[in-house]
Amino acid sequence: MAKFKYAYQKIVDLKASEKSQAESVLSAAIGKLQAEEASLSELIAERSSWMDRLQEAASGGTSLSELLDMQRYVEYIDSRIMHKQADIRKAQREVELSRSKLTEKMQDEKVWLKAKDKALHQYRAVMMLQEQNELDEIATVRYVAPA
Repeated sequence: MAKFKYAYQKIVDLKASEKSQAESVLSAAIGKLQAEEASLSELIAERSSWMDRLQEAASGGTSLSELLDMQRYVEYIDSRIMHKQADIRKAQREVELSRSKLTEKMQDEKVWLKAKDKALHQYRAVMMLQEQNELDEIATVRYVAPA
């Protein structure tokens, strides 16, 4: 029996490769999102720390210029937090886009794998039919030929 060779195997391999690439892109996008979220957490913790310092300084005998400097720094941290939140939204959109592309690549690969599987089943059916015909022919020859 001859070995099955799928005519479009290179396409199946290409689709698998595209899916792997899409998985890598999604993984990178998720990593970036997690890094942005960790950075935001650090900024929030830093803001909280500076707010505590500002309150302690306000209740103590700190000069007005130092209090204003501390307040300006807290406002600077607030602006960095807003920018970081925008970066997080952008990273979330990238994750969703990567996820949808991966889903598309997975569906495309599945279509080609199903086509390959169908071709394999057809090949096996043809081979079984040929084998059965050969066996029938052998049986016919034995029946017709005198012993």
